Amino acid sequence: MKKIYCFISLFFILSLSNLQGQNSKIDNTNIGPVNGTLVIVGGGGRSDSIIKTFIKLAGGNDVPIIVIPTAEGSERYDQNSGGADKIRKLGATNVTVLHATDRNIANSDSFVMPLNNAKAIWFGGGRQWRLVDVYKNTLTEKMIWKVLERGGVIGGSSAGATIQGSYLTRGDTKNNQIMMGNHEEGFGFLKNVAIDQHVLARNRQFDMFDILKSRPELLGIGIDENTAIIVHGNQFKVIGESYVIVYDGTFWSREGSDLKNLPEKTKLFYFLHSGDEYDLLNRKVKP
Repeated sequence: MKKIYCFISLFFILSLSNLQGQNSKIDNTNIGPVNGTLVIVGGGGRSDSIIKTFIKLAGGNDVPIIVIPTAEGSERYDQNSGGADKIRKLGATNVTVLHATDRNIANSDSFVMPLNNAKAIWFGGGRQWRLVDVYKNTLTEKMIWKVLERGGVIGGSSAGATIQGSYLTRGDTKNNQIMMGNHEEGFGFLKNVAIDQHVLARNRQFDMFDILKSRPELLGIGIDENTAIIVHGNQFKVIGESYVIVYDGTFWSREGSDLKNLPEKTKLFYFLHSGDEYDLLNRKVKP
């Protein structure tokens, strides 16, 4: 009986120690990636300066850059697809287009080989759920994360922006007007965040509330065309021509809000423009 008791006690101690070890690896203090940088663009394709910033952050013109055009929905792509031609035009000399339609291929060592030395990845536009169907929970997604872990850059425009959030906005296969669709999980480079794109160009500024009514814990970020946020850890900075909309349940204005007649908290949002910075962890504009 004494031996059984000792065995049970030892098993309990080892189990508790293992659980504590696992919990110590859980980090709830990082919204953005611990290493690396995100370039999240609201679509449009007109702003050369954003692409130049992406190339510079990646390490310059000669570093290996991977372009993934899969969101567009074609079976095959040439080496100019998904924005690769523009990235080359703006100076990059080592650009490879990578595309699959089969998860088994996306899960193979041969397919992910170009990602082994990649310094940056660019996701083109289209429908973000296609990226989930082919790459989510595959070796390809694992290798994309490794690019960030070694200090690389992940960028994307339109669908390539939304896929970077943890919640997949407009992820329904039927149409792009359904905010909470049959695909709800993105790649999660930004935790607890839902990202929308083309927000002002397409008058989408109220659509985010469809998600936040059901998922109020999420931070909503809407990015207009030819505008981007550059994310380092728990901070982002706005660059580009237009505005980023923040849905964090508060209101912010350079002229204050004491004299403003604001709606209820669940309907609040505010705009940031180029140069503005935001604290993702504390959910507030940086002074």
